[in-house]
Amino acid sequence: MKTTENTILITGGGSGIGLAFAKKLAQEGNQIILVGRTESKLIKASTQIPNAQYIVADLTKDSDVEALTTKVKSDFPTLNLLINNAGTAYAYSLLHENSKAVDKASIEFETNFLSVIRLTEALLPVLEQNTNAAIVNVSSLVSFIPSVSLPTYSASKAALHSYTQVLRAELKNQGIQVYEVMPPLVNTELSHEIGGADNGIPPEVVAEDLLKALTEEQFEVRVGLTNSLYQLYLQSPEQAFSALNSSL
Repeated sequence: MKTTENTILITGGGSGIGLAFAKKLAQEGNQIILVGRTESKLIKASTQIPNAQYIVADLTKDSDVEALTTKVKSDFPTLNLLINNAGTAYAYSLLHENSKAVDKASIEFETNFLSVIRLTEALLPVLEQNTNAAIVNVSSLVSFIPSVSLPTYSASKAALHSYTQVLRAELKNQGIQVYEVMPPLVNTELSHEIGGADNGIPPEVVAEDLLKALTEEQFEVRVGLTNSLYQLYLQSPEQAFSALNSSL
C-alpha cells in the first residue's frame, strides 16, 4: 500500500511500539492520531512527532469508543489506516494459589482482543469510504506458541490472531488490507516485568518491519525471533513450544 499521505490512528500511541510506529510513519509524511488512556503520555508523545494530534480514550469503554468515533468522523474523515496496538499483559503461573487467573484474563482479553473488535467495527465505515485503506493488528509471537509465563496473555493474542485472519478474508473484496504484526519480546514499559528491559528488541525494529511490510504488502509480519520460531513451529509445534519456554 502507499505509505505516504495517509491519515493514521494508532492505539497505545503514547509509548512503546505505538510511539515507534508513530515516529516512523510521521517521517513518511503521514498525519498521525495518537490514542491512549493517559493524557500526559499522549502530550509528551505528540510533541515528538510532526503533524500529530491525540485523542484520550479508554477503548474498553463503549462510551469512549463512541466519542472517539464521532470525533474521527468529524475531524479526521480521511482516516485510512487503523493500527490496533494497545495491549496489556500479566506474567504469572497458573498454579500459584493467588494467581487470580480469571481476573487477569478478563483484563487481558478486554484490552487485547475485545477492544480491537470494538474499535475496528466502529471505524470500519470511515475506512470503507477512503482509498488505500488498511488495518494493522499487533499480536505477538505467543499468538501461535504460548508462553508458560504469560498464560492468558498468550490466549488473548491467539484469539486476536484468529480474528485477524477472518477479518482479512472478509475485507479482501472491500478493498481494505489487513496486516498482523507479531513481535517477540520488545523493550517497552509493558514488558519490563517479563524481562523486556534486558532481552527485548528495540521497538524501532518493529516499526521498521511494519513499514517494509506495508510497502511490500506482506500481511503477516513476523519480526526477528518470531520468524525463526515460526519456521520451527511449522516443522514441530512441540519443539517450538519447548524452544520458547526452555529458559522460563
